[in-house]
Amino acid sequence: MTTATAPPLRIGPDKKWASLQLRELWENRELLYFLTWRDVKVRYKQTALGAAWAILQPLLAMVIFTLFFGRLARIPSDGVPYKLFAYSGLVPWMFFASGLNQSSNSLVGSANLITKVYFPRLVIPIATVMAGLVDLGLAGIVLGVMMALDHVSLRSTILLLPLFVGLALVTSVATGLWLSALNVRYRDIRYVVPFLTQFWLFATPIAYPSSLLPMPWRALYGLNPMAGVVEGFRWALFGARVAAGPMIWVSVGAAIVALIAGAVYFRQMEKTFADIV
Repeated sequence: MTTATAPPLRIGPDKKWASLQLRELWENRELLYFLTWRDVKVRYKQTALGAAWAILQPLLAMVIFTLFFGRLARIPSDGVPYKLFAYSGLVPWMFFASGLNQSSNSLVGSANLITKVYFPRLVIPIATVMAGLVDLGLAGIVLGVMMALDHVSLRSTILLLPLFVGLALVTSVATGLWLSALNVRYRDIRYVVPFLTQFWLFATPIAYPSSLLPMPWRALYGLNPMAGVVEGFRWALFGARVAAGPMIWVSVGAAIVALIAGAVYFRQMEKTFADIV
């Protein structure tokens, strides 16, 4: 009597362009959860202040911005107290910047895992970005306290705030996919990221309002997805004298295009990760 044996399963790179295999990513959602939780625990391990850095970083940046841009340069803030204006922009920005820095080195930092076990590599940079949601939540609580102390009433538009958090998440993941894949092949990407972050900071309306730009240019400004995120945050929290609708829609489109292109490029480069990393 002979027993039937299952045919061998061969795991290897695709010959042509790789598909995104989103179903495989969904099947590994538990792995995504555990890697995210691992990154949350490791992020502030053996630090004196721990998760307090998630609050101190935007607070210290707010003090500097308020002093130099609010007091000395007299930058307008669309009728919002400048400290709230700056802090409300820094909260999503710190989430994005942290995801940018952490995800760019995520594949190289997980080299031992990549070379030993098969799983969809997309999980690694996505988990690194999602770990920053904890910091975003802590900084958001401080923002709520600051609004209460300044007697800023909540608006019904605050219910749309999660949509702009989602836009920030998509933007961070999209950028992280590009940079993490490039960093596997070109290790000098880690030196480029700090300069990219600094340039992107001043190309985003954090210290200044986008209302300083005339309308046609303001809409094009949305090609920087973080511009739509920051202006969306302020609109949801405080209302806006100048409608930022066109900018936000342009930012949504730019973020989606960047995410799809980044995922395709990541999956194509994934064939060589285990050999190069």
